[in-house]
Amino acid sequence: MLPASWTRAGVLVLLAGLLGALSPATSAHAADRTVSGGRLDWGLKSSFQRYVTGPIAQGSWSLDGGAATVGESQFRFHSAQGSYDPGSGSFSAAFSGGVRFVGHRKPDGAYELDLRMSRLTVRTSTAGSGTLYADMVSKAKGTGTVTHTSQVPLASLDLSGVNMRGGGTAVVLNSIPTTLTARGAQAFAGYYTAGTQLDPLSLSADMTSEKPDQQGDDDPNGKAKDGPNGKAKDKDKNEPTSKGKPEGDAKGKTVGKIQDAALDWGVRRTFREYVTGPIAKGAWKLSQGAQDGGALFRFPTGKGSYDQRAGTLDATFIGRTHFTGDRLDLALSGMRARVADGRGTLLADVTTEGATRRAVPLATFDAKALLGTTPKDGLLAVTEAPTRLTKDGAKAFNSMYQEGTAMDPLSLAVATNADAKLPPLPDLGSEPTATPTAEGSASPVAAAAPGDADGSDDSGGALSAPVLATGTGVLLAAGAAVAFVTVRRRHAAATADAAGVTGSPSGEGNTAAPAAD
Repeated sequence: MLPASWTRAGVLVLLAGLLGALSPATSAHAADRTVSGGRLDWGLKSSFQRYVTGPIAQGSWSLDGGAATVGESQFRFHSAQGSYDPGSGSFSAAFSGGVRFVGHRKPDGAYELDLRMSRLTVRTSTAGSGTLYADMVSKAKGTGTVTHTSQVPLASLDLSGVNMRGGGTAVVLNSIPTTLTARGAQAFAGYYTAGTQLDPLSLSADMTSEKPDQQGDDDPNGKAKDGPNGKAKDKDKNEPTSKGKPEGDAKGKTVGKIQDAALDWGVRRTFREYVTGPIAKGAWKLSQGAQDGGALFRFPTGKGSYDQRAGTLDATFIGRTHFTGDRLDLALSGMRARVADGRGTLLADVTTEGATRRAVPLATFDAKALLGTTPKDGLLAVTEAPTRLTKDGAKAFNSMYQEGTAMDPLSLAVATNADAKLPPLPDLGSEPTATPTAEGSASPVAAAAPGDADGSDDSGGALSAPVLATGTGVLLAAGAAVAFVTVRRRHAAATADAAGVTGSPSGEGNTAAPAAD
C-alpha cells in the first residue's frame, strides 16, 4: 500500500496498460499515438465567473458546441483530437466546445464585457513545460474594440516534476496550475494582467496506436461506423434493403421515409445542476437506448417521414431519461419532433411518480433551417435551435418553470438516405482512472521532485514528492500493470473557490456576488 501522503498528489500522469514503461527497451518500441476522445475541465477563473454574474457586471455566461459544466465552477470541453509521442513526451490535443461571458449591459442592449473562448488546445514540450491555447473573441475594456484571435497562447501550464514520457492507452492530468500569459492578458480584454494565477486545469485523453487515416470507417474493434453514434447497425429484415435514396417530386424536392435520425437535447442546464446539487441530491439514469453526451442527451434511431416541399417532418426516437431526487421523480421517453411552417414542437411521454401522460408537447423550437433545405450529404439538420417551454411542458415540470422559459438548445439530424452519417456525440473519452494503489511486494523508490527548497507543500505538511519505480519496472495497481509519476500539489492558492448553485433551479449560473478583481 502506498503511504497516505502520496495519495495527496495533485498531479497524475497515468499511462495505463503498459508493462515496464520505465524500461528503455520498451520506450524504444513505443509508437506515436493518436489522441481520440477525451475531456478538459477548466473554470478559467472562478472569481471572474462570480464577477460576471454578480451585482457589478450583472451578466451571464452561456455554452455552445456541446460544452458542459462539471462540479461547481468548471466548464467541460470534449472530443479531444491530436497526437502524443511517448518517446519524447510531446502531447498536443484540441478540445471542442466554447463558453461566452457577457456583462455590463448598455441601454442599446450591447455589452461592454463580451468574451468568448473556444477550441482549447493543450500542448506540452519535451522540456516539461506546457501551454493552453484558445480561439478568443473579446471586446476591449474601455474602447469596446472587438478582436478575433486564433489559438492564442492563453495560459502557461506548470508541469514541473511531471514525466510525460511512456506509453499506453490514456493520459490524465489533474489539477495543473495555470498562469495567464502576456498574449492571454491582451486577449482577456485587459481584465487581468500577465502572471495572474488562473484556475487549475484537468484533462484526460484516450490514445490509439493508429493514425486517423489508417482507421477508415472502422473503429479499433473492427465494428463498422455506420450507426448514429459510430456503432455497427444490425442489418436485419426490418432495415431498408435498398440504399434508401429519397424520392423526388416534379420540382426535384425530396420527400420520403427517414432512414435514421438523432435528437440531442439537454433539457436545461440549471435543471441538471439542480438535480445533482445540494438541494435535490439526486441523479438521472438513461435507459432504452438514450445516450449521454455530457451537456446533452441523445435520443437515437429516429423513424418517420419528411416532405421538403411542404417543409414538414415527423420523427419519433427511442430512449428514456429518468430524474430522481428529493421530491423529484420525472422521466421523459417516447421523444418526438414535429415540424411545420418553420416551427418545431418537441413532444414526450412524461412519467411522474408512476403516472404517464403520452405525447405531451414539452417545448417549441425554431426549425426554419428545414424550410426548402436540400439535404447535404444525405442529411437534414437543425443545430442548437433555441427552445421554449410550453404550457403543458411547464406542468410536466410541476410548475418549476413558467411557460415560455428558455430551455436547452435542441439539435436534430435526419438521414434521408442509408449512406448518410449522423453527427457524433461529444466524445468524453473513457472515465479517468483514479490514482492507483500499489499492491504486491515491490517497494517504490522516492526521489525529490522540483519544488520548494524545504520540501513542504503550501499546506505546511512535510511531503516527499515520489517518482515511483521498482526494481523490475513493474508496478501493479488495481490488477493492471501501469507506470505513473506523481508530484505533490503546489500553488494551493490557485485552487478555485467553491461556488455552489443554491435556491431554485430556475437560476442561471452562479449568482454569488464578489467584488470585482
